[in-house]
Amino acid sequence: MIEVRRAVPQDGDALGEIHAAAWEAAYAPFFAPEFAADGVRDRRGRWHARITDGPETILLAALDGRPLAMSYAVPSASRPGLAEIYSFYGHPDGWGSGVAAALMAETLRHLRNAGFPQVHLWTLRDTLRSRRFYAKCGFSESGRERALDFGDGNPLAQLEYERPC
Repeated sequence: MIEVRRAVPQDGDALGEIHAAAWEAAYAPFFAPEFAADGVRDRRGRWHARITDGPETILLAALDGRPLAMSYAVPSASRPGLAEIYSFYGHPDGWGSGVAAALMAETLRHLRNAGFPQVHLWTLRDTLRSRRFYAKCGFSESGRERALDFGDGNPLAQLEYERPC
């Protein structure tokens, strides 16, 4: 059974574990091993403060009681009036289970109910699994591309995806 709910402060560790495991599987291969290990450690600890700060929406999805996916949506800083899914991660143990699709559906419903007409997000150009997932969820490439430096001096290409809420 899949349950999706708003994250609460006690979910900080679960959010960090999901983010770290997903980031390690999908993003770490693009970085030097030491930088990637630091990135995984950082992602485990950053969610406690985010749950209680700002206008963000953080949702957590669990499969049979185990938290396996999380989304973090904010009002878009670059596209006023739209929402941005700033983070969307599924633990590799949940890949293919449907938990991420259920989370995306609930994230979109939440944003629609909050009055956002459209949502956008950025993903690495070379993370094909992520790109396939977003396309399956009804997102399409906007045609915008940017380079993002994660802090190692090696900018990586990101593509923007968008869809109506």
